[in-house]
Amino acid sequence: MKNKYSGRITALLDLAAPKLAATHRIEFKNVFGAVGGYVDGRIFISCGTFGIALRLPPNVLEVLFEEQGARRLRYFPKGHIKKEYAVIPGRILKDASEVGRLLDESVRYVLATLTYAVAMRG
Repeated sequence: MKNKYSGRITALLDLAAPKLAATHRIEFKNVFGAVGGYVDGRIFISCGTFGIALRLPPNVLEVLFEEQGARRLRYFPKGHIKKEYAVIPGRILKDASEVGRLLDESVRYVLATLTYAVAMRG
């Protein structure tokens, strides 16, 4: 899938996490009119008219919402709030090292969630 949203995600990953695609399977899918980026089959990033959002653990989300001006993700103006996601402010997106740190947090979180789900199925 190639469009402006997947292009924005790809450019961000190339800048802030260039080795991610070498160590994990990265793919893109349509998600409610936006594009979701998946790492090893788990969604971790989304891009749409709202900007770029990352799926993050609760402790990281808390800091982003309280101290760094992030906002909660809604795919539609009156739609459901995606509780595990933060729309990342533009000033953070311009800081490659901070975005890289957040991308690492996101990937670790979704892969840990996957590991936990597999272990529970036992």
